[in-house]
Amino acid sequence: MKGERRLAREMALQALYEIDAVGHSAGWVLQNCFEREPDLPAPVSSYYQQLVTGVVSCSTQLDAYIQQYAQEWPLDQVAIVDRNVLRIALYEFTVGRIPTKVAINEAVEIAKSFGSDSAPRFVNGVLGALAPLRREITSALEAVVGRITQGEESEPE
Repeated sequence: MKGERRLAREMALQALYEIDAVGHSAGWVLQNCFEREPDLPAPVSSYYQQLVTGVVSCSTQLDAYIQQYAQEWPLDQVAIVDRNVLRIALYEFTVGRIPTKVAINEAVEIAKSFGSDSAPRFVNGVLGALAPLRREITSALEAVVGRITQGEESEPE
């Protein structure tokens, strides 16, 4: 049986995929999920919602850092699954304060399940390069999260 956090991460990946591929709003995707899965355990639904809203609100900043370390691929050419696995893990080990090694390991495992054959290596390489910048990235992302919390930027729909 999967752990609650792994399930929440996989659900967040699927939600972020839908947001990127179809263009649905984060709010619509979250509401739709909760309607389809009314018996979802509270820790799963809470962490899932935290990941989706957090990644969506910080996606511009997350993408800028990812792009620096995936220079051979323009971000819009990185597979949607890979891009969102990277976003989730980077968000987790910065704003989410999940231990870096845990976030990277989870990302690699999810990339094995959902990505192409080369996805785990790509994800590991990019996140491994970003890991030493954890404090810098955390400060930048927390500033964004703080502005959103204070209402200076609009929250995702």
